[in-house]
Amino acid sequence: MKRREFIALLGGATAWPLAARAQQPAMPVIGYVNSGPSGGNSHLEAAFREGLRQTGYVEGRNVAIESRWAEFQYDRLQALMDDLVHRQAAVIVAAGSPRVALAAKTATRAVPIVFDINDDPIKLGLVTSFNRPDGNATGVSFFTAALDGKRLELLHDLIPKAVALGVLINPDSPNTERVLPEIHEAARLAKLELHVIKANSEQGIEEAFATLADTRRAQALLVSTDPFFTISRDRLARLAARYAIPTIYGRREFVEAGGLVSYGESLAEAYRQMGIYAGKILRGVKPADLPVMQLTKIELVINLKTAKELGLEVPPTFIARADEVIE
Repeated sequence: MKRREFIALLGGATAWPLAARAQQPAMPVIGYVNSGPSGGNSHLEAAFREGLRQTGYVEGRNVAIESRWAEFQYDRLQALMDDLVHRQAAVIVAAGSPRVALAAKTATRAVPIVFDINDDPIKLGLVTSFNRPDGNATGVSFFTAALDGKRLELLHDLIPKAVALGVLINPDSPNTERVLPEIHEAARLAKLELHVIKANSEQGIEEAFATLADTRRAQALLVSTDPFFTISRDRLARLAARYAIPTIYGRREFVEAGGLVSYGESLAEAYRQMGIYAGKILRGVKPADLPVMQLTKIELVINLKTAKELGLEVPPTFIARADEVIE
């Protein structure tokens, strides 16, 4: 074989795998949009990927994930969604806030959407029913914010001598106006004095605890459920310990970070279910055929080590009610 022919043959052999790879279909893309910042909730992202894996999808092997983070700047959401639609995402996962799901719904009526929201998706116009969503959106729904009244009752059971309780809310949260009346009613029935304090920044959280300590009027604290507070859980648990304020939260993540007690659904389970739904949609199932899942299991978790540091004696009956006790 002549040298020129050999080089041509070698060049063709080298180019063939590249051409073959170019002809292979591209991996489907999942557009993942979260209302918060990147980092801080890696366990939730891991739960989402676990749900995908259960349906046969592994990032980098047969699916790609394009992640976008709003950093709690909700005016950025629409541009983030429009970009993913332009990039022809096969599925959009809207996580962290009802506002993310609403932005996705505004951006597209064709691309399937999987959401997680702590509100009623029918009331928000995301679906027409839980069993038959009848559109391009479905996902996981839970009513954690609606449990704040019950959390106040639990806090009173834990500290029966308390006569004044504080409630920390995010004034920017869309749930605030809905849950505050319920909290006030629970406080009225328990004959408790209620002090509402607001924070929507890290500095605001610091000032809120300083206010509680200065006034000495609140003997315990309820932190209302909000994505911003969840991201700030380490700071909240640390401040509660510094000021020796017994505090109840809506997520177990707070208790794992050193908080006293939590009562609410499992966020990790919600994200795992979103992963499962995203995988099913990639396999051809229509969102309209996937009922909106409602998380119904509520966990009561208490950190006895934190209780001891606070000098708090937890009644045995309270411990017996707990789903998990951290010692």
